[in-house]
Amino acid sequence: MALLIDEECINCDVCEPECPNEAISQGEDIYIIDPTLCTECVGHHGEPQCIEVCPVDCIEKDSANVEDKDSLYQKYLKLIA
Repeated sequence: MALLIDEECINCDVCEPECPNEAISQGEDIYIIDPTLCTECVGHHGEPQCIEVCPVDCIEKDSANVEDKDSLYQKYLKLIA
């Protein structure tokens, strides 16, 4: 499942450089995560790095983009190919 940044985002800029897939970008008001690029860091790290560094805990699972670990790994493999 991809991740989602909610309205609590304070635009602190710490999550964007931590994303190994460049899935995070500045949106109109807050940072956004592209679900086609988000692998929850599967293939890169044990835990999603954006969640690890977020000072306000505004990143959560995106229930509109549900994927299991194997699907996330397959997406990772396609992204690095």
